[in-house]
Amino acid sequence: MGLSQAIVAGLAPDGGLYVPESFPRRGAEDFARASLVAIGERLLEPFFATDPLAPHLEAILAGALDFPAPLRPLARAAGSLSVLELFHGPTCAFKDFGARFLAASLERIPSPDPRPLTILVATSGDTGGAVAAAFHGRPNVTVAVLYPKGLVSERQAHHLACWGDNVQTFAVRGTFDDCQQLVKAAFRDDAIGAGHRLSSANSINLGRLLPQMVYYAQASLEVWRRERERANFIVPSGNLGNVLACIWARAIGLPIGEVVLATNANPTVTEYVATGEWRPRRSTATLASAMDVGDPSNMERLRSLHPEIEDLRRAVSAYSVSDEQIRDTIVRDAAELGCVWCPHTATAAWVYRHVVAPHSRGHWVMVATAHPAKFNEVVEPLIGREVPVPPQLARLLARPRIEREIDVGLAELRHGLEEVA
Repeated sequence: MGLSQAIVAGLAPDGGLYVPESFPRRGAEDFARASLVAIGERLLEPFFATDPLAPHLEAILAGALDFPAPLRPLARAAGSLSVLELFHGPTCAFKDFGARFLAASLERIPSPDPRPLTILVATSGDTGGAVAAAFHGRPNVTVAVLYPKGLVSERQAHHLACWGDNVQTFAVRGTFDDCQQLVKAAFRDDAIGAGHRLSSANSINLGRLLPQMVYYAQASLEVWRRERERANFIVPSGNLGNVLACIWARAIGLPIGEVVLATNANPTVTEYVATGEWRPRRSTATLASAMDVGDPSNMERLRSLHPEIEDLRRAVSAYSVSDEQIRDTIVRDAAELGCVWCPHTATAAWVYRHVVAPHSRGHWVMVATAHPAKFNEVVEPLIGREVPVPPQLARLLARPRIEREIDVGLAELRHGLEEVA
């Protein structure tokens, strides 16, 4: 199947996920320019070759990656550490990169079907807002956002439900895993399929993951050119899409060394890496709510690349961080480093301080996935002061909130989709 077809389909007919048939080879010497767009064009052109989207790649990147992903050294931290800030987009989370790229791609893929494209997205917090922002107001596309009611921060909930127009938000009385299973079930449902041309904007969609490789490429190239060594990454991980993009960038040949997953208290991934037993379960609510995933979809892709458990252990390591450790890290790093983290970034900060730094070699990059102002009810009481709200987030919070509550089950979702269509 071609790239455009995979992006439009989102999920494979058998319920599986699309992966590249092979990875091109790109080394540091292949990237002469440092901008996100220039790096993205060189990195992604083999995936777009022969596809109808190929002539549009530069325009897609220019429209999607029009905000920075700065790599900021932390001089006050132990060892050699930088922070990759991925929260400078319109919804202050790393999901903006992939969502905007996907929206720009889908807009350029022609379809003989006259029905508007219906995007289904399950979210544990940031994905839904990024997708809603990316697709809001675009012609011939509607969006249905499903999030677990009461299991995201208030500011996250608001920016998931402040859109209207071609975006409808469903507050599901369940967990993120329930939302994700609802999306997958909708793709298999004949009644929904008969009335809707469906696609997905979760990280199950290949069009979300490919552009996320770009900021890992840029950061690793910056470290390589400055220090002549590979960058090691610590990535907050839930559904595994973000860390998979890092691993794919390494597979292509970017100068990336170790990759460490920082998870919250949901144990599925860390247990699998430790024991080799894959035991998905219902997710547990934590302070790092966007990572509350008990059955991460992208493990399927990770295991496709590293099918043997020993091979996987050589490729990644994984550490679980409790809510208490998240709180302690937010308090301590605000006081000692002058850095205020969101709860998700705090998982990576804990892993660096307690696992990596005592035996640190080489240069490490900690991935900051969201702005702390999105989690003010967690962060502000811990640090004892307000977190300034970025202008783009303030604009979203000023919009009215519009959403529909539904139970877990296809009947209410079917009814709601008729309205969004």
